[in-house]
Amino acid sequence: MDYKNVFDKFEEENVFIKTTVQPVDSAQKAALNRKGNVLYNSGEIEEARRIFLTTGYSDGLSRIGDYYKSKNRLVEALHMYWIAPDRTKAEPLIAQLAAVIQGLVSADETADMGPTDKIDTSSIFGIEGHSNE
Repeated sequence: MDYKNVFDKFEEENVFIKTTVQPVDSAQKAALNRKGNVLYNSGEIEEARRIFLTTGYSDGLSRIGDYYKSKNRLVEALHMYWIAPDRTKAEPLIAQLAAVIQGLVSADETADMGPTDKIDTSSIFGIEGHSNE
């Protein structure tokens, strides 16, 4: 197989994005992390998150997770803790989310037995207007 020509048919469709990866030295990484901290402290959380993800700054990622947790965006908080990696903060969320899932499964299994209380998962999963109705 001619691997050089495999993707030629996609040339005109703009399917692939060409990127180049340039290594970031420790001085650039430190400068980016400082910028991320400034953004975080000024309330620009998503911009700070992008920088911390790029640099792999675990303390910053953990703080983003704390922010998400304070807003009841638990799945997103868990994602940040997991990437950080901050297992001390991730494990309680895993247990909490597992309990929610177990509750949803139990509610689904007993649905044929009559009405059950509806579990509102909107705050846990960060989705407005969603429940297990």
